[in-house]
Amino acid sequence: MGIDAMTLYRMARKLYLRGVPVLPAVLRKTIHFLHGSYIPAEAEIGEGTQLGYGGMGIVIHKDARIGRHCLISHQVTIGGRSGLKDLPVIGDYVRIGAGAKILGNIHIGDFAVIGANAVVVRDVAPGAVVGGIPAREIRRDADPLAAYEREMGLRPPVRRPEAVPSVPPSATSAAR
Repeated sequence: MGIDAMTLYRMARKLYLRGVPVLPAVLRKTIHFLHGSYIPAEAEIGEGTQLGYGGMGIVIHKDARIGRHCLISHQVTIGGRSGLKDLPVIGDYVRIGAGAKILGNIHIGDFAVIGANAVVVRDVAPGAVVGGIPAREIRRDADPLAAYEREMGLRPPVRRPEAVPSVPPSATSAAR
């Protein structure tokens, strides 16, 4: 088991955030040499995100933002389109199939699934499954959290709203 692209990216990102000038570029070139990927330290990739097959052939634009606990398969491109300034924003727990292209100023909702070889150029709703060229919505889960648990075999840690303190029974009876 060798060093995958995400481990090298995490090291480069830490150095980049600390202002080290040359080492992040050296690590980016190492990722390119070992895995055939372009994953710059400037890109924001959330914790727990995994790259399929160690990150083979993945291209991520330096200004793209990727959420937490995403699964990005091999040969995926996340980048811009000519004439458009902004770049994709990918939510949490998104799964992206092999060879998918996510292009332009779009937002991918939490728990979305992008099919293999899909070309996504429009926003994707949370919990939606999209596929095709251009990508179209195939289905949308009513409860994306349950669908994620069923398909992945695990329940993601979800932050619950804090409990509201209950009113004692004596206070409610006194108000009547």
